[in-house]
Amino acid sequence: MFAYGFMRNAFLASTFIAITCGTVGVYVVARNFSFLAHTLSEIGFAGAAFAVWLGIGPLWGMLLFTLLGSIGVGELSLHSEQKESSISAISALFTGLGVLFLAVSGANSNYATNILFGSIIGVDHQGVMQLVILSIIVLLLIFSIQRQLNFDSFDHIGALAHGVKTNFISVIFLIALAMSVSIGAQIVGSLLVFILLTLPPATANYLGKTIPAMIAWSVFFALIGVWLGLYLGYITNLPVTFFIAVFEVAVYLVTYFTHIIKHKL
Repeated sequence: MFAYGFMRNAFLASTFIAITCGTVGVYVVARNFSFLAHTLSEIGFAGAAFAVWLGIGPLWGMLLFTLLGSIGVGELSLHSEQKESSISAISALFTGLGVLFLAVSGANSNYATNILFGSIIGVDHQGVMQLVILSIIVLLLIFSIQRQLNFDSFDHIGALAHGVKTNFISVIFLIALAMSVSIGAQIVGSLLVFILLTLPPATANYLGKTIPAMIAWSVFFALIGVWLGLYLGYITNLPVTFFIAVFEVAVYLVTYFTHIIKHKL
C-alpha cells in the first residue's frame, strides 16, 4: 500500500489533519460550538465552489470564506437571542451560494463530489505540504493561547472574573476553527468535516479526566479513524469518508452506552 505515492501523501496529510481536528475539537465541544462547526463547513463549501469558479485551488477559497465567516457567525452565535435560527439562515444561504458557484463554473459532478465528501487520495505532494503547514499553524495558535483558552472554555465565568481577555481568545480560536474546517474538509469533505471536530472529542469527554487527557484521547480516536478509513478505502475501493464516519460513530456510541451502564450499576 505504501509503495504508492498517493497513499503515502494521504497518510501524511490525514495524520496532521486528525491531530489538528482532534485538538481543536476538544474546545469546540467544550464551548458548545458544534453547530458553528457544521455551519462553517457549509460556508467552506461555498468558498470551495467560489474558488472553482475563479479557477484557483478549492482550499484557498475555503480558507477565505471560513475565516471571514467564522468571525461574523461566531459573534452572531454569542450575541443573538435567536442564534440557532440566524445561523441556520446563514447556513442555508451559503449552501445555496455553493450550488450556484458550481453551476456557473461548469464543474462536473465528480468535482462537486470531491468538495462535498473529500478526496484525500487525490492530494498531490504540494497539496500535502500546504495541509501540513496549515495544520502546524493551527496547532501553534492553539498552544500559544492554551492556558487562557482552557480557562475560558471550561470556566467562562471564572475567566471573566480573573480578567482573561475572553473576546480576544474567542477571535483567535475562531480563526483556528476556520482553518481546521478548511483542512479537515480535504479528507472528509465540507459537509462531514464536523465528524472529526465533534465525535472524537465527544468520546474523549467520557474517558479523559483532565484537558490534556481529553486532547490525547480525541487525537487518538481521530488518528485511528482516518488511518482505518484510508486502509479500508484502499482495499475495498469504497469512500474513505464512509469508514471514518462509521468508526467514529461506533466508538462514540460504545463509549456513551458504557458510561450510562456504569452509572446505573
